[in-house]
Amino acid sequence: MQKQNNVILSQSDVEKISSILQNSGVVAYPTDTVWGLGANPLDEEAVKKIYDLKKRDGNKPLILMSSDFEHIKPFIEKLSLEEERIIKAYWPGALTLIVQKSKLTGDFITSGLSTVGIRIPDHPVFAQVANCSPCKVLATTSANLSTQPSALKREDVIKYFDTNVNFVTDDFGYYAENKESTIIKYEKGWHVLRQGVIKIGF
Repeated sequence: MQKQNNVILSQSDVEKISSILQNSGVVAYPTDTVWGLGANPLDEEAVKKIYDLKKRDGNKPLILMSSDFEHIKPFIEKLSLEEERIIKAYWPGALTLIVQKSKLTGDFITSGLSTVGIRIPDHPVFAQVANCSPCKVLATTSANLSTQPSALKREDVIKYFDTNVNFVTDDFGYYAENKESTIIKYEKGWHVLRQGVIKIGF
């Protein structure tokens, strides 16, 4: 995957995406795993639109993703040394870390849980989209209808949602790789909640 600071989206697209995310809209984009739907995590109306679009159970939380961990820090409590070591080793990449959320992260994102999943994907198109968010963070989930397979290309997103998503980016040749992220949590030791593409032995 190319470096995340590559400029790929046109200035016109950046302006459109920024306006959508500032006005309770939802955008779709590729990541290094599958295509995702994202919204401004500080906008409850926008996050609820994701649930409505996917016909998603309100008890299933979204996660937070960004191009840079510094942008996510205000949304979570301070990480342990063990958590810091793991993200330095594997980010950007297909690793989702479950951590304690801060007061900035609304219950409408976490379904009332005190924890939230965070990730920095290794994908330059996603990185540029995330930077269009007012806080440079997206509340996000896979781009699919609940119970249906995750979208792997732009055409899949359009098939699922037609024009109901406010903006669907191109992938510009940076394809989603159809590999699930590994999900881990540190609680009196490491726990692998889902074994994905990144193999971690604790």
